[in-house]
Amino acid sequence: RFCLPLVLASLPMMATGEEIAPALQDSWGDFWLFRFFVNAAGYASIVVPGFLLIQYFKRRNYLETGRGICFPVIKSCVFGSEVKSVHQDDGSLPPRAEPTESSTARQVFKLLFCAAGLQASYLTWGVLQERVMTRTYGATETDPGEKFKDSQFLVFMNRILAFTVAGLYCALTKQPRHGAPMYKYSFASLSNILSSWCQYEALKYISFPTQVLAKASKVIPVMMMGKLVSRKSYEYWEYLTAALISVGVSMFLLSSGPNRTVSTVTTFSGIVLLAGYIIFDSFTSNWQDALFTYKMSPVQMMFGVNVFSCLFTVGSLLEQGALLESLRFMARHSEFTAHAVLLSVCSACGQLFIFYTINQFGAAVFTIIMTLRQAFAILLSCLIYGHTVTVVGGLGIAVVFVALFLRVYARSRMKKRSKKLPPGDTPVQKV
Repeated sequence: RFCLPLVLASLPMMATGEEIAPALQDSWGDFWLFRFFVNAAGYASIVVPGFLLIQYFKRRNYLETGRGICFPVIKSCVFGSEVKSVHQDDGSLPPRAEPTESSTARQVFKLLFCAAGLQASYLTWGVLQERVMTRTYGATETDPGEKFKDSQFLVFMNRILAFTVAGLYCALTKQPRHGAPMYKYSFASLSNILSSWCQYEALKYISFPTQVLAKASKVIPVMMMGKLVSRKSYEYWEYLTAALISVGVSMFLLSSGPNRTVSTVTTFSGIVLLAGYIIFDSFTSNWQDALFTYKMSPVQMMFGVNVFSCLFTVGSLLEQGALLESLRFMARHSEFTAHAVLLSVCSACGQLFIFYTINQFGAAVFTIIMTLRQAFAILLSCLIYGHTVTVVGGLGIAVVFVALFLRVYARSRMKKRSKKLPPGDTPVQKV
């Protein structure tokens, strides 16, 4: 009993071997590892009872024996409407739409639309994210101001608006009949809020270019997670272009200037948080891609994921007493309120484009678009913060575009070769 508080008090120095700026680390209770376990405990207080309930209803064979007013709700949450629709080889399910010769222009337009929407949403979101997590609010000549520290509250703000937008859209427009058990959304929801939390929290320990570098390098982790979650297989040129994209963006990011302040030095904590972000985000996109085998629209996916995201985050915030403290911070600083709301708007719009892109083109193509966005994010950062672009950085951008061109060229060659084969000899398509 005596050792546990002592170990927790020494975690910020023991676990990282680094000095943390006083402005970022007021006490051991603000250390990211402690906050992570506290948040995880809050999520577990909801996940564990839910898991036990699901197992209880399945063991009782509630789908055949259940009655009463709660039956439709329990059936939708635990069993869904179409139990067998999860199998990808089910002939009744249409596969994800693939471009044909007659619809090439339409597919190109869809791809450009998805890319433009993702760029606009997340470039704005990235600029605001850096402002909220790295700068102070309420600073005057005599008062240094204060920083906002609770990353989970920002995640909650993003998800509550996305939940509202998706719910209104589903209520006002005709949607496909929903067949997926609702609890399946909780997996993607939990990994999504954890990846977002790691992303926000990492900015306390690393520079923005380092964070962008990690995002640009997640093409290969997404492919690896696709093998584990969706049992996908990839061609050799997909691995090659993914590696070239990561290398090109890395060249651009690593060519940034040598000026580094105490608040932007890369630390061990930052590296661990970035690794957590990559792992959780890779799982999220591939699990969502697998869920699209059910008959659902992207907005239904957005609604289902954000229902659980709001439930997890608000439950954890209330248990910690952090919700009221964050609202008080908003009341003290109107500028932070505007930034938080705009962050939520960009996040909600971005999620719409994410789900639509994954549904139309798959997780790997979505990650390539987002990887290209990293280069634009650095260019925007150069304009705002005065960073210079070196020759190596320009070469890195060129490598990225060359890799994208090679990917498009390889895909077109594969499709032409499959069309020349007899119908019975058409190879199984690899995503």
